[in-house]
Amino acid sequence: MSARADQSPMTDPDDAAVVDLDDVPEERFPESGIPHRKLTEALGATDMRVNAVTLEPGQATDAHAHERQEEVYVALDGGRVEIDGEKREVPPGGVVRVGPDAVRRVVNESDEERTWLMFGAPPVGTVEDFGEYRMPEE
Repeated sequence: MSARADQSPMTDPDDAAVVDLDDVPEERFPESGIPHRKLTEALGATDMRVNAVTLEPGQATDAHAHERQEEVYVALDGGRVEIDGEKREVPPGGVVRVGPDAVRRVVNESDEERTWLMFGAPPVGTVEDFGEYRMPEE
């Protein structure tokens, strides 16, 4: 999808983009079925991957690590992140940075839906396959 000033998402002449999450089609992770929205292309990002992940109560992303990519997570509604098995509470709007080798996942132990924005850099792999990652049992 290409972004233009007269379309949603909007890109202005200064190479900026505004995207409404509801305008990006929801997909499901093949492994877990958890919904996510791939924002990289919609935003025109070239030096990072950007996704929004929505977790229902009791859901968690699969634990994983990246070969060469660090990630930044923004907890729009607050939540919990696990890094190398250690659980950490994240307030609404809280920001978490995770280095490439740490095993990480986000967990929703609340009674409400939680959405996280996830940024990964450098943008290894492709937009379709989320880049290089490994599951902890590998």
